Amino acid sequence: MKAIAPGKLILSGEHSVVYGRPALAMAIDLNAQSIVTAATDSRICIDLPDLSERNSYTLRALRAFKGRVKKNYHLFLNGELGIRDVLHKPIDLLEFGFIIMLDGLHLKLNKGLNLQMQSTIPIGCGLGSSAATLLSSLRAVGHYFRVDFKPEWYYEYSLEAERMQHGHPSGVDSYISLHGGCALFRDGKAEQIPLPRMPIHLVNTGTPESSTGECVEKVRTRYAESGIWSEFESITVALQDAVTVNNHEAISGMIRENQRLLNEIEVVPEKVQRFITDLEKEEVSAKICGAGSIRGDAGGIVLVCSEQAPVSLCENYGYTVMTVRGDPLGTRIV
Repeated sequence: MKAIAPGKLILSGEHSVVYGRPALAMAIDLNAQSIVTAATDSRICIDLPDLSERNSYTLRALRAFKGRVKKNYHLFLNGELGIRDVLHKPIDLLEFGFIIMLDGLHLKLNKGLNLQMQSTIPIGCGLGSSAATLLSSLRAVGHYFRVDFKPEWYYEYSLEAERMQHGHPSGVDSYISLHGGCALFRDGKAEQIPLPRMPIHLVNTGTPESSTGECVEKVRTRYAESGIWSEFESITVALQDAVTVNNHEAISGMIRENQRLLNEIEVVPEKVQRFITDLEKEEVSAKICGAGSIRGDAGGIVLVCSEQAPVSLCENYGYTVMTVRGDPLGTRIV
């Protein structure tokens, strides 16, 4: 059984969505893939060849692991543990997602299985790689067990696992990867709009030194009560209108304004901001997409709105660039 789930790109509203403000996001044609096959023994094998991580477990061991993770998350909620200490390795997220779904749906595992996952989504760069990997694995496992797997189940199990990694996820990553297309997202509900028809270039400035969860918590301590979230909301709603009518000039203006606000909440590394400033000198709008970073030089993915990809400037900064399209379909069996 093989399933794929697309990555996501936030056009506007990262961070502010945590405070009940809207975010505008779209699915893109980079994806995570999961393949489930029967095993010859009773163990569950999870394989992440992209990260050179592979482990096999008994059900008893996975349930014990689930208990430890939930205990760690409780300590995080009480302020006794950092979010990076709830899970320790990327493979932990997939182990947790698998066992909470298996137990949540009361599935009976009569023999072992192998679950292998690969991805074309850059990891840790704000494109929803963890949510996409989770959803592709959940969909593949659900199909393997021939479960009538309803979309709301996908969403809830994915979100529960995402909490263990990000602390207080907004749900945008899971929703967009699950449903595909483009949507204005607020408080777990989404309003679908057409996919943007503008050229989309993504510049990879490198994996941030700080995790999404760390960025969210740092911003929370400094700006939770700030009025800046109303500004984010105004820009997001205006961008929604611009995308709906395909107004490229208005889209570029809102992208630039969103980047200004991200600078204000201190999640844009200095080097990345210099790169964006250089783009703006050429009348090109750009913004980071995702949590950004609270330390180091790398800020994850930068969205660039221009007809041509900024290849020369990226070479000067040591960045890579790629062009992507929207994915209208979301998580699916292939």
